[in-house]
Amino acid sequence: MGVTGTVFGPGRRRARRVISVAACGALVAGTTSACFAEASAMPAVRDFLIAWEVGNYDAAARRTVGADRRAVAGALGQVRDQLDAASLRLGLGLPSAPGGDPADAIVRKGDQAEARFSVQIDLGENGEPFTYPGEMKLRRVGGRWKVVWSPSLIHPKLGGGQRLAVVTESTPRGDVRYRNGRSLLRTVPADLVGVLPGQLRDPQRTISKLVEATEAGGRRLDAERLLGRVRSAPPTAFLPLLTLNPNENSGMAARLRQIEGLQVQRTSAPIEPDAAPELIGSLGPATGDRLQRVGAPYQPGDTIGISGVQLRHQRWLAGTPTVKVVAVDPSGRHREVLAEWRGQPTQAVATTLDPRNQERAQAALSRLTVPASMAVVRANSGEVLAVANHRTDGRNLAMEGRYPPGFTFGIVSAEALLQGGMTQEDETECPATTTVGGRQFTNTPRSKNNFQHHFGYGCSTTLATLSTRLTPAALTGAAGRFGFGKDWQLSIPAFPGAVPVPRSDGEKASVVNGEGGVLASPLGMALAAGAVNTGLWRPPLLLRSPQDRQTVSAQPLAPFAVSDLKTMMQRAVHSGVVKAAKLPGTVPVYGVADTVTYTEGGKTRTVSWFAGFRGDIAFAIAVEGTVPAATIAARFLS
Repeated sequence: MGVTGTVFGPGRRRARRVISVAACGALVAGTTSACFAEASAMPAVRDFLIAWEVGNYDAAARRTVGADRRAVAGALGQVRDQLDAASLRLGLGLPSAPGGDPADAIVRKGDQAEARFSVQIDLGENGEPFTYPGEMKLRRVGGRWKVVWSPSLIHPKLGGGQRLAVVTESTPRGDVRYRNGRSLLRTVPADLVGVLPGQLRDPQRTISKLVEATEAGGRRLDAERLLGRVRSAPPTAFLPLLTLNPNENSGMAARLRQIEGLQVQRTSAPIEPDAAPELIGSLGPATGDRLQRVGAPYQPGDTIGISGVQLRHQRWLAGTPTVKVVAVDPSGRHREVLAEWRGQPTQAVATTLDPRNQERAQAALSRLTVPASMAVVRANSGEVLAVANHRTDGRNLAMEGRYPPGFTFGIVSAEALLQGGMTQEDETECPATTTVGGRQFTNTPRSKNNFQHHFGYGCSTTLATLSTRLTPAALTGAAGRFGFGKDWQLSIPAFPGAVPVPRSDGEKASVVNGEGGVLASPLGMALAAGAVNTGLWRPPLLLRSPQDRQTVSAQPLAPFAVSDLKTMMQRAVHSGVVKAAKLPGTVPVYGVADTVTYTEGGKTRTVSWFAGFRGDIAFAIAVEGTVPAATIAARFLS
């Protein structure tokens, strides 16, 4: 027979459980149970435990002797606050002897008795409960059994003047690194906002003012859970509640200093990206909505990842804290650890980014006055060497952008045609306009020549005319060989492109020209260019630790098609529409470009593309505007 039930402390919103007491029909709040004869100490023990568990501390105190009842009720009531407990469960007997007779838990010697009981306290955050055996002494006074009060009733190791507290210890956050081990983060000044819990005259008011002030800055901290942290912390140790980095500060620290009880300490930490900020992401306080995304064991006010790699790999970078329940004296100097749950260590994230290519990519886009993005990969491995975004409002468009690729998709369309039996030497035409399936296509006309020549000049009318040679299956099959629509299995969001199945000749002519619903990201087009370089499309690899899954198989291309494609892309740079990307030297540049006008959300938009490679470096650029993308490519390569 045991006592069961649940009591909920401050800051917890959980459903109450039904309290059941075997062999007794009712739970008494203020009178002694009549289930047993007065000669037994059982009713006194059980009624004390029930009253404590359900939060009727006055009733529990009335069953004690040896101390002022008000002090007893206060001490029992503080246990939940001191541990920020989600629930408290007490049971007569010990958990190591389930099913035993409760009477065996009480040993009586005349008018003295000793009782054993079990304590299970849920500290929340989905961790293991704080469980320990308890002991109490009883004395018969005036014919009735009373519990002899002592702080050791709360915990056997708790002495006079001591209280329980919870200590959370975290190790410094893991680094995010380039492929060569250099950090992608920079150390910046930061303000650490916190309290000395024992010096707060009105903890609730201080926390309310903190939440009110930070809410005005766009943060929604959980006041009840913050208050729980303050009440459960050792009274004399500084408790950090919030870290403000320079971008979030903007006078916030000065305002918080005006709140009674808050302290602001200047510190520094590696918390800002030094490059590729849209990919690496940022850190911020653990507000209520952010905690829902990262989950336990993080607490309000903790600094957590809120975007990019920092968010996606929060548990890897931050580990999990070590939690200790301690007994502390009023000075806070003496601590005895009563229980400890070891956390997981922090770990660094190792990316495949290369500092030289990342810096060159950022520099190539830096002069533009419009949004632009660029992805750089190593063609023979699929490793992502650079992710650059410029004026994109924090969006990682280099990986997640969704633009119609226009003639740069001609890489895929030409491969399908070459795979189907064409050669670069086949004679083709490039008229000013052509109509296929009721859809009209236009470009600058060129005289009759071969496929290589017209591809190099970006003749969309040529591709539109040739599209009649392809079946829908042949076209979408080629797109699949270049990774379009595949699940790349990156842990960071990336768009693998989309190619609709054309239902008519007109739709097919649009698709071969990279329109009609065809969408691509710069990363996708960089991988497509890299496939031409090596003859094998490889899935992207961005993280080595933790390792990206890379469950997508590499896709081989036909060697004869690759050979012709290389010549066609080199012709485009040597004397075609992208000759602005031509550079001196023995290592040639291969590429294709286009400027696409399209409608999105009822608005007319333009994107300028370049996709190509030099040596084993493949890359793609997308600029939101009419810009000579080949010039930007040359800037990157030189």
